Amino acid sequence: MNSTTAAMCARLAEPGGVGITMLGYRRSKLAILLSLTFLALANNLLRGMDLSSDTLNYHVYAGFSALHDRFSMDYFAAGPQAYQNPYIYAPFYALVQTQLPALVVSSLLGLVHCLILWMSFELAVCVCPTEDLRTRMAYGSCAAALALLNPILLQQVGSSYADITTAELALGGWLLLAGAAKRPGNGRVVFAGILLGVATAFKLTNAVHALAGTVILAAAPVPWKSRARSVGYYFVAGLLAGAVVAAPWAYQLYRNFGNPFFPLMNGLFRSPEYTTEPILHHRFIPWSWAEAFWRPFTIMKPMYLVQEELRAPDLRYAILVLLAVVAVLTAVWKRWRFAAKDSVRAVSGMDPSKRVLMALGGAFAVDWAIWLKGSGNGRYFLPMASVAAVLVVAMVFRILVARPKMRDYALSALFAAQLAQLAYGTDFRWDPYVGWKGPWLSIDVPPALAEQPNLFLTIGVESNSFLAPYLAKGSGLINVSGQLSFGQFGANGQRTLALINRYSPHLRVLLENGRPWDFPGWLRDNRDRTDDVLARFGLHLDDTDCNNIVASHLPLMMQNVRTRDGTVAELTREAKSFATCRVVPGAETRNRQQYLKSLDDLAFDRIEDACPQLFQPRRPYTEMIGGTGSRRYPNTDIVAWVREDTIRFFSPITGDPIYEIGAAHSVADRSLRLECGRSRGHYFAHLVNARGGP
Repeated sequence: MNSTTAAMCARLAEPGGVGITMLGYRRSKLAILLSLTFLALANNLLRGMDLSSDTLNYHVYAGFSALHDRFSMDYFAAGPQAYQNPYIYAPFYALVQTQLPALVVSSLLGLVHCLILWMSFELAVCVCPTEDLRTRMAYGSCAAALALLNPILLQQVGSSYADITTAELALGGWLLLAGAAKRPGNGRVVFAGILLGVATAFKLTNAVHALAGTVILAAAPVPWKSRARSVGYYFVAGLLAGAVVAAPWAYQLYRNFGNPFFPLMNGLFRSPEYTTEPILHHRFIPWSWAEAFWRPFTIMKPMYLVQEELRAPDLRYAILVLLAVVAVLTAVWKRWRFAAKDSVRAVSGMDPSKRVLMALGGAFAVDWAIWLKGSGNGRYFLPMASVAAVLVVAMVFRILVARPKMRDYALSALFAAQLAQLAYGTDFRWDPYVGWKGPWLSIDVPPALAEQPNLFLTIGVESNSFLAPYLAKGSGLINVSGQLSFGQFGANGQRTLALINRYSPHLRVLLENGRPWDFPGWLRDNRDRTDDVLARFGLHLDDTDCNNIVASHLPLMMQNVRTRDGTVAELTREAKSFATCRVVPGAETRNRQQYLKSLDDLAFDRIEDACPQLFQPRRPYTEMIGGTGSRRYPNTDIVAWVREDTIRFFSPITGDPIYEIGAAHSVADRSLRLECGRSRGHYFAHLVNARGGP
């Protein structure tokens, strides 16, 4: 697809052309949408198998836990994400377990994901100002094509991500709401509520789109009482549908943790097994009004960590802002010039398509504001990205309705620029060493581990919970050191110790083996760190009973290995290896570690109280590894640690340099002031002395 696509779809609307029949319209629509679907699947074929960290960290495990009761065997097996509603991931997991070729599985998922293009087409037709089939075809074709040119959408087509699947439900709800605003009918309203309620039950971030959708209903050409009644139907239908879908999992969470939304909303339900501090991921949320207002233009840049972790530049939001400004100025100019002829018209007297377009624009603006305040994550904005494509196309057609050539040039330039961004500025997770090799996952588990159930204590921010389905039936997993870390005390410790006692003596540790070709050396280098984690539970590693679990087709790693003759050889391995060793009781007490931990806790508590905007949520568990105490703050992706009486922090996600706050004993002194914040996208914090200087 190139810039000529825009010109072709635009020329369909040119006056004087040969009309098309309804049958021709349907055939043309089918041909265009199938062509766009083919392009999306072709991109997926070139991109290769999706083996993102989220897929391995919790997507596979979520589908597994949806079909198997894991509450009695696992505990935070995939970190906090282990307790999200898992049912939306069950189809992906079921397809992977068939051992069909990964390309077949991905293509089947991709066909479902491309339904979002079909709905984008229909939404554009809904705001078309004429019944002329050629013009409708132009609106729909251009909007669907522009919706496809969404970098995040192209990254997710055919992948394990549920964002795109639930986005289709949300966009379907908005399509029904737009239809109800154009031609009032409570049936559409009720079904819209059902779709958005189900989307929210599967993924709570869709609640933003459900709330913003009420703005569309406000534009219906009916009395206010009828509008209020429609809003009531909408919310009742959404709440009931969402409750039905969420109830089975919510019941399990409430039965096990006392919180039906665990670990979310824990400030309300106050489960002792998770923080009661607000959970708000600041990774993509603007820190100032200036950042927020400039965000549509920032998204244009091919930069990391703007609307997602990868580079995903998108021109459409900036173009939409500019078109909105032009539309407002044009309307003001026309109102001033023709003031004597115009009169204020009621909403019910407005052109239906224009009324729906304005309603969509207003709802989009509300959705954007709530989304930017709540997450700013482009993966959660996929339905609105398609709405943005519809709005851009509709506004270009309306603003340049009298200048068809200029319209064609404008659309061609937009498509060309967006294509250039995709080609040269977007990360598609392409890996030259990971193509489509056999099934999605190919796991080689030693016979002993495939037959005897064990409790695996996993270590690492990447929980590697995708291995759970391939272990012996009845095996359990606990990610004791990762996104959430804990020791033997408190509610987390009690639950962990209960599982340890239940599985004992069949206990093992599991972590990624970075050097399978030099396992003794790797184990020697990681032994002390692993024992420091296990010592919290009175355990230590037994290196006489170790095995490797091999996962083929995972992203390759290049390693420089020194050979016997002293030369350095580059070693390529086509599989990841995960070391698992037996764990036995009898760890030393390590009173020194506990003493250092208590001292470090004072410094950590101090910086959390003095700088709550940086170090949140407060009071996470302090890990003591190798004499270094550290705390992880998931809201801001910050890791802070104390070593040699100096407290430092940095964000491993943003790549910020290590920032030194000062001496830990000075930080703990509450008579000194701590100054902190964020400047030019980077966090900072330092002590301020009595004279006011750092």
